[in-house]
Amino acid sequence: MTRRELLLACAAAGRLSAARQPSEMAVEGYIFQQHAERLKQPLLATMPQVLPMVRAAGFRNIELNPAFFPIDGRDRILSLVKEQSLSLPSLYVGGPMHDTEGADRTIAAALEFGTFCAPFGCKAIVNNPDPKPRELPKTDAELQIQADSLNRMGRVLAQRGFELRIHHHTPQLVENAREWRHILHHTDPAYVHMCVDVDWAYEGGFEPVPFLREVGSRLREIHVRSARDKLWLEDLEDSDIDYRAVAGYLREQHLAPLIVVELAYRPNTVVTRTLQEDLTISRKYAERIFGLKAGQAW
Repeated sequence: MTRRELLLACAAAGRLSAARQPSEMAVEGYIFQQHAERLKQPLLATMPQVLPMVRAAGFRNIELNPAFFPIDGRDRILSLVKEQSLSLPSLYVGGPMHDTEGADRTIAAALEFGTFCAPFGCKAIVNNPDPKPRELPKTDAELQIQADSLNRMGRVLAQRGFELRIHHHTPQLVENAREWRHILHHTDPAYVHMCVDVDWAYEGGFEPVPFLREVGSRLREIHVRSARDKLWLEDLEDSDIDYRAVAGYLREQHLAPLIVVELAYRPNTVVTRTLQEDLTISRKYAERIFGLKAGQAW
């Protein structure tokens, strides 16, 4: 890194640190993709109804992904976000990171989407490094390319005022979390931060609090979803995942990650209420457990 790049990165990191507030809450957009599929409608066609649901359920912050921003529908979605007085504190932009060309494309996409979401409060890019086809394990060489690519992505984003947060699904947790732990141990904490999906940790056989302890002060965001016997429930509620223990750990360590409610339905999830009702119940539960309010923009 050149001296100029270092100064720019430090300045950006300072702005991010100064802007960081106590924990806030958001809702993840994946459930809206499932909602559109259940209705057998295009995703963008459902958004004029979905975003008012988010607002009526009491949320002010939302985390979306590139599927919501096709070139020919981007302005309309952002207009709807503005109409509902919603903020986009973080944006989920996945992509390959274990090969250099793929990482270049992922970094370019993160910058592109982050830039036009910045006026809506976007301060962070959440990346889940793509697995290999058939979820084959990455070689040691590929893991090192991935770590180097994530460091590069973190520096580039920091220069533009964004924070990089690494998310995981279960492929990163196989073989005793080999890939996840490689990321933890081989990336720069100054530029590569963490987004723990508590349910996916549970699905991978890890207890949430010890899993979070490994991440330590790099934690910037958590995704919360409820499951019983590894079946996703229709709302956020008491389940096999002890969110009271998670909340207690965050208080004990004085951590204030963005709390992202991420609902999702498996084919055999029993759905008994409307999406708006499930969002409202989930928001109230998260507020009670984590001791915060969702009704404030980031």
